[in-house]
Amino acid sequence: MQKIILSTLLLSLAITGCQKQQAEDTKTQFEKSDAVIGKYLDQLDDPNTAQDTRIQILCKDYPQEYKTNYMPALLKLSPADYTEEKLLKDLEIALNYYKDNFKIECPN
Repeated sequence: MQKIILSTLLLSLAITGCQKQQAEDTKTQFEKSDAVIGKYLDQLDDPNTAQDTRIQILCKDYPQEYKTNYMPALLKLSPADYTEEKLLKDLEIALNYYKDNFKIECPN
């Protein structure tokens, strides 16, 4: 009987530990991605940034980082607050703002 209780307790602790680790990994992923996106936005706002760099950020780097790292992490951390549709709309609004501002059209 003690073996069963001990086994159950150890299994419960292992599962809880794994869940906490996954939450920490997701939080770390979000924080890293948020920092990368912040760097992109700083570059876009810098008047000394070359147009080619802006095109690279707006047409490739920013959307890729947002969709592959930022968005999945945010959806895991706050599933009740965000939907994929809303986050994609937010991305579109941000990209369109900068594209319009700097007269950039991304090749598809």
